[in-house]
Amino acid sequence: MPVKSKTRYALLGILNLYPMSGYDLKKFCDQVVAQFWNENYAHIYPVLRELEKEGLATTRTAQTAGRPVKRIYSITEKGKQELKDWLLQPVEGPPRRYEFILKLFFSADIPVEHLVNVIQHDKEANQKALEIYGRSEKEAREGITDENEKSRKLILMTISCGRYNSEAMVKWCDETLEILKGMK
Repeated sequence: MPVKSKTRYALLGILNLYPMSGYDLKKFCDQVVAQFWNENYAHIYPVLRELEKEGLATTRTAQTAGRPVKRIYSITEKGKQELKDWLLQPVEGPPRRYEFILKLFFSADIPVEHLVNVIQHDKEANQKALEIYGRSEKEAREGITDENEKSRKLILMTISCGRYNSEAMVKWCDETLEILKGMK
């Protein structure tokens, strides 16, 4: 069986939560699932057209006063089944590509001051992510109704994973900065 783009499943999963425009899908990716998944416009729109062509999603147009017409995508029953089938498949291992660590590994000829700046920037990015996780957790706890308790728990689990990863990265950055200070 040919390998299908994971983008299709990410978009089906989001559309299974809410009907959205392509713009809103991108915004959702950037604001809600960014700690574990990202998408760009170059992938979203062709995949949406593919999902629609395959009968996995439908579209309708919506007009908002003073704004251009939006195409709102919704998942179909066939799309829900495809998503469910994918969710039941074993997970492939996580990608082993982390450019930040790759660059650090090969940075013997790079000035320590530059490395300190790079590590400090990563630490700050993870600290900012921790703030976002805190807000996301609060929104999930307050904004998801009781009839969606399973969804709330699953969302909170993913937020927790992101929070733990960022906490670990902040700790690693602190340790790495201490080592780099000794290298000056």
